[in-house]
Amino acid sequence: MSQFCRKTMAAFALAVAASLPVAAQASEEGAELWLNPGFAFGLDDNTTLEIETAQRFRAASKGPDTYFARAWLVQDLSDQLSISGAVERRVNDGAANETRLLQQLNAKSGLLRGRLRLEQRFVDGAAQTAWRLRPRAGVNVPLNADKTWRAIADAEGFFTLRATRAGGQTGLTGLRTQLGVTHDVNDRIGLSLVYLRNQDIIDGRPDRIGHAPLFGIEFSF
Repeated sequence: MSQFCRKTMAAFALAVAASLPVAAQASEEGAELWLNPGFAFGLDDNTTLEIETAQRFRAASKGPDTYFARAWLVQDLSDQLSISGAVERRVNDGAANETRLLQQLNAKSGLLRGRLRLEQRFVDGAAQTAWRLRPRAGVNVPLNADKTWRAIADAEGFFTLRATRAGGQTGLTGLRTQLGVTHDVNDRIGLSLVYLRNQDIIDGRPDRIGHAPLFGIEFSF
């Protein structure tokens, strides 16, 4: 493992660990349901086009239902590092819709996994473009000899660098944790079932916490 990769993984872990002690003094909690179908198309040995979609259903008092589609172009730099970029369109029932641009670095070493995502959010009607940094660190543990079953766990911090309006909330504005299993049905179909806890940290208001089963399916071509 290269020194750069080790430093990258350490930076991911430290950034996310810094957000873990944050807990709501008061919170509003509710159940949600998240679906995450996707498609991956190999363009060459090191380049992949990924189409990711999501459907997130919430109780009316816990925020809008959300639907998005994004297209990723992923370039493998090595067996341990990849970079990618994406464009996304997001529709929020009863709230402003938005377009996002995303840039991402993925790293892995043994059981460890890390991701660093930078995103620009163009929210319809907002005064300015929002910028957000999202470091994530976790583990991916094989459960059988051929590694078709794996346990996964990770934590991700949401750091708002620039809000959608002048004077808006910045700093740590969210924390997402996941725990679940994935299964490779064959070379073309992968399934996942994850428990997801999503915490929105809001100045002057109780934190909003959602608990969701996340069902994922990916088709590779």
